[in-house]
Amino acid sequence: MAKALVIYYSRTGNTKKMAESVAEGIKNEGMEVVIKEAKDVDADELLNYDAIAIGSPTYYGSMASEIKNLLDESVKFHGKLEGKIGAAFASSANVGGGNETTILDILNAMLIHGMIIQGDPQGDHYGAVAIGAPDSRATKQCIRLGSRIAKLAKKLST
Repeated sequence: MAKALVIYYSRTGNTKKMAESVAEGIKNEGMEVVIKEAKDVDADELLNYDAIAIGSPTYYGSMASEIKNLLDESVKFHGKLEGKIGAAFASSANVGGGNETTILDILNAMLIHGMIIQGDPQGDHYGAVAIGAPDSRATKQCIRLGSRIAKLAKKLST
């Protein structure tokens, strides 16, 4: 059975709530999922999962250093994540606060690893976003992101 890892960094708890909702969407599709804070993830663990979703608050238009450090560590097995599913989500303090640039920075690293990224023609196209604490719209988008990750994993494993 395919397995997913949801990684997050959260200083205020907002991105953690988003991670929990992404995991809920994955679980709803019957896929095994593990949620971990970035500080508790060894880069080598990424090799053990079929899908990896990473969430970060937005700091100066990009990901938190805790997420960047994990991605930097993953360079030691460049190419070994090829074909795995990747997804990203982000929170920020303001509308136009850099959520999309944060998500795209994470997705760029995943693309360089050769991971498969699925966009979304509805709602949050690049990945789920929240302004402050995730409201019902953001929570719905996180669950949708998780569901889409799991459905793609099922398609690729058949």
